Amino acid sequence: MPTVADLIVDGLVRAEVPRLFGVPGGGSNLEVLEAARVRGLPFVLCHQEWAACIMAAVTGELTGRPGAVLSTLGPGVTASATGLAHARLDRSPLIYVSDRHPAGVLQFATHQYVDHGAHVGAIAKDSVSVGADSAAHWVAHAVRLALTEPRGPVHLDLPADVAGRSAVPAATSVTPAPLPPLDGELVERAAAMIRAARRPLVIAGLGCRAADAKWLRAFAEALPTPVLTTYKAKGAIPDPHPLALGIFTGGALEEPLVRRADLIIAFGLDTVELIPRPWAYTAPVLSLTRCPAAEPRLQAPGGGAYFTPALEVVGEPGSILEDLAGRLLGRARADWDVAEVDRIRRERHAALEVPVPGLAPHRVVQMTRELTAGGSIATVDAGAHMFPATAYWHALEPGELLISNGLATMGFALPAAIAAQLVHPHRRVICFTGDGGLMMVAAELETVARLGLPIVIVVFNDEALSLIAIKQEQKGFEGVSMRYAGPDLRALARAFGLRAFTATDEATLHQALIGAQTAPGPALIDARIDASGYRRMLEIVRGAPK
Repeated sequence: MPTVADLIVDGLVRAEVPRLFGVPGGGSNLEVLEAARVRGLPFVLCHQEWAACIMAAVTGELTGRPGAVLSTLGPGVTASATGLAHARLDRSPLIYVSDRHPAGVLQFATHQYVDHGAHVGAIAKDSVSVGADSAAHWVAHAVRLALTEPRGPVHLDLPADVAGRSAVPAATSVTPAPLPPLDGELVERAAAMIRAARRPLVIAGLGCRAADAKWLRAFAEALPTPVLTTYKAKGAIPDPHPLALGIFTGGALEEPLVRRADLIIAFGLDTVELIPRPWAYTAPVLSLTRCPAAEPRLQAPGGGAYFTPALEVVGEPGSILEDLAGRLLGRARADWDVAEVDRIRRERHAALEVPVPGLAPHRVVQMTRELTAGGSIATVDAGAHMFPATAYWHALEPGELLISNGLATMGFALPAAIAAQLVHPHRRVICFTGDGGLMMVAAELETVARLGLPIVIVVFNDEALSLIAIKQEQKGFEGVSMRYAGPDLRALARAFGLRAFTATDEATLHQALIGAQTAPGPALIDARIDASGYRRMLEIVRGAPK
């Protein structure tokens, strides 16, 4: 008879979970790992629980199947919070299995007890304790709920004395309920709004997935209409496409274009993607989405709402556009000035090319893109470098640029790169991170080296940590000239077994990029950037005066 651990692994295998990530300890973790070994479900040993959660979340984002994490009890669960919050805010399907003290132990160790459900329940879509009589039911429930829109993490708490018990299999489905059929009346109303618009504009969000991209492109070309994408939807329309206008930042960079629109078509746009400020536009919003907005009238700081759709059509976005196509036959073409759109496109593309005396951040991205094969994947960390990275890394399809949404989790890029390389072993993966973000997950460099993943890690090293330390030292030791050297990133990389390069200008960056990609295994490039243009770049994005 199978054990509880066997049934949990069986449910994950039936859900086509590609691998487990985690930081296992004793107890139920070992039972699950053994069951996974028997079933041939790979396990990736990580160093940090929250990094393991990011790896699993990105796996779910790229495959459309749940990622899965094994975690130790107590501190392991609390250490997972950032990664679980990332999965919740990025709408990534994830199954999180935590170890737990047996019930008998808790009677004598209440001083060491962490209420996993109370801690994780505020982040996950659900948190349940697995018993011998409920294992098959709860793992199926977890998979279905993780994949139900909006997708997200689900927690299974597995007591150590339960994992090895015999359990009776049950006939359970791990397939979520299909979306309801389209409401034909709503689709016709949406078509009427589009027919009446002279200058419709599309903003594609994280709900626009790979299967929807072909419909979005055909729709944009048929109208025709310019398309902006959020960071999460980059690649939904190929960046070189003449109708692709770049990133919708929620700031001032795109305002000249968006204010010209008389209809905004939100294609898979989720309110969780928007920065905390009131919606700045008066044009009506037509929302085409997989699920009703959970917070359609969420109040922004200072009052006002992010946006309230004039009409919302729920269904598979690609299916909605397919249905709309027949209803828009004979419609007059949109009245966008092609020359004006092209001018705005070129101005936006050049906006963040702020000249600086040293190695410019935007040139790091541009040169990396130029010297990297088509179809390569870039992961981008939080920080000022994310603006040039997302602007100048041209993506041809969804999934070619991965970035954290919501919390904008610092330290995201390296775990995300590990997951992306495991999902796509034959594609080049570039990890764009800052020196601070790298140091937050430096231990995962060992994971990269151990797995032999050919990831190229490009570190935007602005020495900000060094400068802060210098200022602190100067305050504490007046009149004493002191110099604090930041972490030696090359030495750090080599200590973990990675090849390492330093770039101080475009010539050495070119050499480093070639060297990093012409030998097997992972490599790190310490790009000593000139960050003096960051302030001006942020002013451009946010709309500060010159």
